[in-house]
Amino acid sequence: MGIEETIAEIRDPDLLAELEAARGGFLFAQIVAHLHHRQRERNEARAVRGQEEARRAELSRDQRRRDAVRLVIENEPALPENLQHIHSVLALCGLPYRDPGAMREFSRTYGRNSLNLIAGRLKDPTTGAFEPQGLPYGPKARLMLLHLCTEAVRQRSAVVQVADTLSGFMREMGFAVTGGERGTIRQFKEQLNRLAACTMQIGLWDGRDSATTLNVPPFRSLELWRPRTGEGEESLDGARTVRFDQEFYETLIRHALPVDMRAAKAFSGSARKLDLLFWLGYRLRALPRPLRLTWNNLHQQFGAENASIRSFRQGFKADLAHLQEVFPKLPASLDENGLVLSPADETALLVPPRKGMKRRSAGQRTEDIE
Repeated sequence: MGIEETIAEIRDPDLLAELEAARGGFLFAQIVAHLHHRQRERNEARAVRGQEEARRAELSRDQRRRDAVRLVIENEPALPENLQHIHSVLALCGLPYRDPGAMREFSRTYGRNSLNLIAGRLKDPTTGAFEPQGLPYGPKARLMLLHLCTEAVRQRSAVVQVADTLSGFMREMGFAVTGGERGTIRQFKEQLNRLAACTMQIGLWDGRDSATTLNVPPFRSLELWRPRTGEGEESLDGARTVRFDQEFYETLIRHALPVDMRAAKAFSGSARKLDLLFWLGYRLRALPRPLRLTWNNLHQQFGAENASIRSFRQGFKADLAHLQEVFPKLPASLDENGLVLSPADETALLVPPRKGMKRRSAGQRTEDIE
């Protein structure tokens, strides 16, 4: 290619300016070649970006969010400020997915263990009467637990000032902080009230002749104030202070499960995907050998509100596929019999594995959970 043809392919204004400045100089031909090389590199980078933008344009809004989170997590390691925390017990226990309405009690089984929730009451700061609260449910209840556990761990305090931290957390999770009857502030405060009022029990069974029931009340108290004049019911100041149960707080500090907040944001609109994210993080963090869960076991833990196991299987496959869009190396696979989780190195996990965990060879048996 002649020098004039080479010059004709240099199009970027800044490169053309360098070209004109070099005209008549002793090294003009070498400068032209160098500028041409830089132009070609830029053209190739633009072509790659164009292909990526075209690919992303065909994705749904949720797919674009998952795709963006995957790129961030792959290129930026989880720093301390990216990590949130939830109690390991809560990572295993799923709340209702949908509003249970007038139901006052809810149970869910996972393997040989069970969670039981009983709705409670709170003292109304305006009327002074005990007002019944519904059962906590949906993604916002899970995000509220994640937020409060995180603040307790960060502050090393069983007392969390809700109004000081909740609005920032809502924005981090991608929610607009809005007031009014249908605003997000009211929705999050409602789930906080339901969580603070309810009683939680964990039932453990050895499969033979021994069973244990644990009372695990997350909160000792919730301090509610009547909103000040002009604030309205949607003000965050109405809910001031949450105090964790001391025993729950102490075990939280010892057994807090790290969660990448960027992943939590990607699934902030889905209760079941958040449950799956927490549960996989817990299981994979300490998995010594392959683990199999039957479809029946998965249905009990993640599909108790779905009467049809057939429709549950379809939904669960989609949920797991969405998590694998964010974490392509997630060592989880589905077949006709259920789910198989495999031990993996740190790059495939949601959080690093526990130190000292011994890995077993791939040839060793798979642990089954019926």
